[in-house]
Amino acid sequence: MPPAPPTPPNPAPIPGPAPAPGPTAALPADILPIGRIPVMNVTPLVDGGTRPAKAVVDEEFVVTAQVFREGHDAVNASIVLTDPDGVDHIAPMTCINVGLSLWEATVVADRPGQWRYRVEGWSDPWGTWVHDGTIKIEADVDAELMAEEGARVLEKALAALPVTASADQRATLAGAVAALRDTSRPPTERLHAAIAPEVHAVFTAYPLREKVSPSTAYRLLVERELALFGAWYEIFPRSEGATHDPETGEWTSGTFRSAMNRLPAIAAMGFDVVYLTPIHPIGTTARKGRNNTLVALPGDPGSPYAIGSPDGGHDALHPELGTFEDFDAFVAESKRLGMEVAMDIALQCSPDHPYVTAHPEWFTTRADGTIAYAENPPKKYQDIYPLNFDNDPQGSYAEMRRMIQVWIDHGVEVFRVDNPHTKPVEFWQWLIADVAKDHPGVIWLSEAFTKPAMMHTLAKAGFQQSYTYYAWRNDAWSLREYCEELSGDAAAYMRPSFWPTTHDILTPYMQYGGPTAWKLRAALAALLVPTYGIYTGYELMECVARPGVEEQIDNEKYEFKDRRWADYEPGGPKEGQSLAWYLTRLNEIRRAHPSLRWLRNLRFHAVDDENFLCFSKTRVLPSGERDTIIVVANLDPHSTRETHLHLDMPALGLDWDAGMPVHDLITDQWWDWHQHAFVRLGADGEPVHVLHVGSYY
Repeated sequence: MPPAPPTPPNPAPIPGPAPAPGPTAALPADILPIGRIPVMNVTPLVDGGTRPAKAVVDEEFVVTAQVFREGHDAVNASIVLTDPDGVDHIAPMTCINVGLSLWEATVVADRPGQWRYRVEGWSDPWGTWVHDGTIKIEADVDAELMAEEGARVLEKALAALPVTASADQRATLAGAVAALRDTSRPPTERLHAAIAPEVHAVFTAYPLREKVSPSTAYRLLVERELALFGAWYEIFPRSEGATHDPETGEWTSGTFRSAMNRLPAIAAMGFDVVYLTPIHPIGTTARKGRNNTLVALPGDPGSPYAIGSPDGGHDALHPELGTFEDFDAFVAESKRLGMEVAMDIALQCSPDHPYVTAHPEWFTTRADGTIAYAENPPKKYQDIYPLNFDNDPQGSYAEMRRMIQVWIDHGVEVFRVDNPHTKPVEFWQWLIADVAKDHPGVIWLSEAFTKPAMMHTLAKAGFQQSYTYYAWRNDAWSLREYCEELSGDAAAYMRPSFWPTTHDILTPYMQYGGPTAWKLRAALAALLVPTYGIYTGYELMECVARPGVEEQIDNEKYEFKDRRWADYEPGGPKEGQSLAWYLTRLNEIRRAHPSLRWLRNLRFHAVDDENFLCFSKTRVLPSGERDTIIVVANLDPHSTRETHLHLDMPALGLDWDAGMPVHDLITDQWWDWHQHAFVRLGADGEPVHVLHVGSYY
């Protein structure tokens, strides 16, 4: 019998070094003592520090805290990152608001694993003396006394220098001591020798820290880059290579081997992940027909989300797709082309699934003895039985974990989870944590179009990525408001994935916006956030909806599709009618510009016309160069518009009056821009400027 999978309790914050001794014994046991130097309101903090903040390797993020002390003596602060081996990495913090005692530092973790971070406040005797000594000596008040006190602070700092300090650094402090005690020189001259830049440089490298008071140490989960940055491409494997006999009307399913023929084109467009809708056996009981009709005709393949038949369940492959050897070949070829395979995990069953007979307790039984099928009124899914994890959590949890391991063993490390909000959050927390113990590189994408509280909690429970409401955010104000939420405090735990369409979503904007809308929405998805996704056929702008719903007519979920990709290649009858070139260019831009790999560096700029959106991303590279991308988009797909931009120059790392050359990476045009710029975009040309900022002047 497998062990019961208990819900992990909320972990307590990991304590940092013990605070300096003090009269804390009278405090109740559950009250954390305030340190000698108070450190308050540390951010980022997820649920009060009971859940880890998240980052990926080499991603910058900002840690802030309020650090202060009594009286007028100088206070200072440091950020401490503790790596998975327990080694501390200490960096200085900067006070950005003296009145509010607000300190911050930008930090980076250089490898994946479980890290910790804490803020240390400390008394700064050198800073105190520099302030007081400068005022008094220059005013000739107690000058000799202040010089001697400064010499003693320097001697203390000299004695505290670690073995890593150089001989020159030691000589610098010793020289400053001697200068302060050289009574043959005027006091002000001795002062200036003691606070010279080279002396400050030694204290910057080796600060004299007294009364060090650490905050609690909080967890930081650092993951591989794909958890934050990637371009996904969704396919139905059965459609790739499917053939249709026009005389009989019969279809022959595509296979993993035939779908492999599509992989080079997907890789050539620059996608990082090829995402497969469910690949398991499909039930026949209550099978849905074309366009979600209740009666399936002979040859209708059924929805791949109605998982399970006598051929097997979630750990099996649909026999028409091929064998595990074929699947392994598909995964290997994807990896050879530089892509990872993402599998769709839909924890639901057709009435024919082996679980239904072997484990009827894993489902909800209604008063009339029937098993409840899935419903999302007014939608009904008669071909699907939801799993009920409350009836036998020990057995059902263990089986789901075993099933996931099957696919990990076949080379899959990315899972897109269908409707996770219909399962207990505690189940996902347990499953993701249990998988991570042996496979920390596994990535989970939550497809939860539901209430914000649930979406955010699933991210806190462990999902690395989340679908979003991007498809329905079409106005500039709405996009800005939503993206500022996602790139703000929520970015510490939730990473958005933007999809303009999916196999279930075709908004009116996409139905009626024409090619301009399809280019625009792909560009915004690819450039606003680091992870975005495209449903196959996007290149062909498939825009006809099934009447009454926001999804495509002849939905691929219920039938095969042969898109005849060869027709769109050079020399084909539909040459030039595909947006594959545009998607390719967007992915080339994403890969070439490191600023687009992050989420938290998103900044918006003012525009006169409410139909325009302007945003930028900038990143300082290890070389010291700045990579900056400015995106300007006309969100009205039906007309060409003109407007003026008003750029926040400091957000670009520039002075307000600076000039800059900008290069449109789509059209290859150049302009000279300043704070205020004029643009014209729309239906008679390109709807979006993607501008790389050149050397500033």
